[in-house]
Amino acid sequence: MKLWGGRFKKETHQLVNEFNSSLKFDRRLYHYDIAGSIAHAKMLARTGIISREEGEKIISGLKMVEADIEAGKIPFGNTFEDIHTLVEKHLTDKIGAVGGKLHTARSRNDQVALDMRLYLRDKIKHLQALLIHLLEVLLRLAENYLEVIMPGYTHLQRAQPVTLSHHLMAYYFMFKRDYERWEDNLKRVNVLPLGSSALAGTTFPIDREWIAAELGFDSISENSLDGVSDRDFIIEFLGVAATVIMHLSRLSEELIIWTSSEFDFIELDDAYATGSSIMPQKKNPDIAELTRGKTGRIYGHLMQILTTLKGLPLAYNKDMQEDKEGVFDTIDNLEMILQIFPEMLTTMKIKKERMEQAARKGFLNATDLADYLASKGIPFRQAHEVVGKAVLYSLEQGLELNEIPLDQWRSLFPDLSEYFSEELYDYLDIKKCVQGRSSIGGTSPSETERVIIKEKKWVEDNR
Repeated sequence: MKLWGGRFKKETHQLVNEFNSSLKFDRRLYHYDIAGSIAHAKMLARTGIISREEGEKIISGLKMVEADIEAGKIPFGNTFEDIHTLVEKHLTDKIGAVGGKLHTARSRNDQVALDMRLYLRDKIKHLQALLIHLLEVLLRLAENYLEVIMPGYTHLQRAQPVTLSHHLMAYYFMFKRDYERWEDNLKRVNVLPLGSSALAGTTFPIDREWIAAELGFDSISENSLDGVSDRDFIIEFLGVAATVIMHLSRLSEELIIWTSSEFDFIELDDAYATGSSIMPQKKNPDIAELTRGKTGRIYGHLMQILTTLKGLPLAYNKDMQEDKEGVFDTIDNLEMILQIFPEMLTTMKIKKERMEQAARKGFLNATDLADYLASKGIPFRQAHEVVGKAVLYSLEQGLELNEIPLDQWRSLFPDLSEYFSEELYDYLDIKKCVQGRSSIGGTSPSETERVIIKEKKWVEDNR
């Protein structure tokens, strides 16, 4: 069944029908298509474009069609070009020719733009709710592990001691920014395109302000060409989604590394790991690996829509049918991952002793020693060189900096012997190295706790 055909002499080829049909994926928009149609029918009746009785009959029929779809009574197949055609055909089957009046002052061009905005608005809010839950878990874990010391890394080399709490809070802020990006994206999503019609607006006396209020839109598109051809809100959504999956991939990479025998910082719960078909001893972080793998897929959806749109003239073009599958696949994957991750993080076993043991090896207190010497009046560059020589000596002797005897320090650096006293070892103590970094945003437990308290309030306000 087609919503067009009067000017055609021949039937379209069956392969063309199959190629042209979007029903296999846009069927998930049926609820939004019907909701938009009900609002449109109400508006048509309110403005006298159709009679009140006709409006009521159309609305009743649309509700019956929706009930039939949800009950599985309406099969989806390539018989219909898209979800809009399916809904309208079943509507006219139920209520007769009056169903054809629903499409007055409307085109599929502004109809599908409306459906996508309604759908995406709901999905963004759901994804934000999932992010809030993940943020709550990260805050709870950070609060539980305020005092757990671990190595901080640069270039994947041990650099300075930090707390696990501080490390987790870095991911908290990544996902918080993602939440805020989607919040900003909603401003562009929540714009009513209905009333743009095919591309030039309509001659009927429609009331776009009323329908915007009815459907909960904050604003109305003010250019009909842009109203039907704008897909920037989808690009923006996929851009945020790509950033979310990138952050999830970074966290996944850390979990994968931390579960290895070489690190041995954590163990994932059995419910969130898999085994090997040949090696009985294996416990693999497959969920984290698969999340990392999904990243390229979601990046691809962003590049696909950018490439699709890059050469399109105004206004609507059939190419725009390709705006949906990537969005749907992105949402499906993110919804699943964001449901799994909070529990995977909550149930993982933290090996505190192993983390602290790693922080005590590899001269993570070297910067603290340089800071100590600089605080005594030695220029930092000179202090840096002194500590570098001390590290070289320690490597040759198989010692850590805090294991070098005091007399040996004085022997190594006789010109600076006055600066070496028992106080030196306080600065080399790993716990004190962490506690001392209490500048705003620093890793000290007291500063991290301050941030956690503040962010709990933010999460509560945005739940």
